[in-house]
Amino acid sequence: MLKVTLKDKLIEENEDNEELSEVEHFKVEGKNHFKTFGEKPLKCCQSKQLILRKTRANKSFTCTQCGKRLTSKFNLDVHMRLHTGEKPYKCSHCDKRFKRSDHLKRHEINHSEKKPYKCSHCDKRFSRSDRLKKHEIKHSGEKPFICVQCGKSFSQSAKLMHHMNIHTGEKPFTCVQCGKSFSKSSKLKHHMNIHTGEKLYSCGQCGKTFLWATNLTTHLKVHTKEKPHSCYLCGKSFSLLQSLKLHQKIHTGVREYVCFGCEKTYTSAKCLKKHQRIHTGEKPYKCSHCDKRFNVSSSLKSHERIHTGEKPYKCSHCDKTFSQSANLKKHERIHTGEKPFKCSHCDKRFNHSVSLKKHESIHTG
Repeated sequence: MLKVTLKDKLIEENEDNEELSEVEHFKVEGKNHFKTFGEKPLKCCQSKQLILRKTRANKSFTCTQCGKRLTSKFNLDVHMRLHTGEKPYKCSHCDKRFKRSDHLKRHEINHSEKKPYKCSHCDKRFSRSDRLKKHEIKHSGEKPFICVQCGKSFSQSAKLMHHMNIHTGEKPFTCVQCGKSFSKSSKLKHHMNIHTGEKLYSCGQCGKTFLWATNLTTHLKVHTKEKPHSCYLCGKSFSLLQSLKLHQKIHTGVREYVCFGCEKTYTSAKCLKKHQRIHTGEKPYKCSHCDKRFNVSSSLKSHERIHTGEKPYKCSHCDKTFSQSANLKKHERIHTGEKPFKCSHCDKRFNHSVSLKKHESIHTG
């Protein structure tokens, strides 16, 4: 019962703030419609519940995607942007976009000189006190919001709510084009680019294009071989911080994601999802050139290079290129002389596992 109560409390608090925000937004966009309540001004502590009671009593507009009820057609249109990913308000100083005009106004303060709130731990300044408080939690390391299902802690209630969707399986953000649902609005936004096909970010080294700047940054590490994130326990290095965090769970033994089909445990929701396709037989990734399907996206990418002839992995010692990173790694051993495969019967070493197996058959007969 405690599990339900905690999430309900977080959701209720979040929805209260969202409803108040909707009223405030309607006030800004709709030429102060809030005054039609005809009430005398109240103190802040008195007005919150009154506003919520009045808005809840007059919710006649229902979202067809998630069933949420709203007070006006205007607020429904604003709410629908959560599902569609539409962000019509663009910052005049940078390329950032927003689904609401008040969010844009709040953001544009960051470009102005007025940042009166200074962090007591570093030189960073903020335009709003709540942003300063959020930032200072990073310095303190405080994580007061704890998941009752797995014990994971978070610095913000919103982050805990997003995390709890992993346990509940709740996916409130739905793509209007294909019906696919997501646990986060950011994931829906990422998915929507698949339909538009828009690839704005191009690699200067191989010409490959990407939907997101973060994907390009990750890809560039293939060329630079940069691995800035090192494990302090074993020294292994990674190109991504996320990969390091996942790796460190091997040392800590934390495996919080359980398969209900076979009770096998995993360190991440992504690994669990991949594993569950063994039970379901699901192969969601289809080749755009033939009818072949795959259960993981990496297998699809490798396969599609057969059709396209793409070879993005270039040897740093010669001009030879490869379609797969594993083949590049094998090839580079010719240049480096590395022989990682050692015979268990003698001291002989080999640069390929196939060569080792062939050699070991001499010992075993």
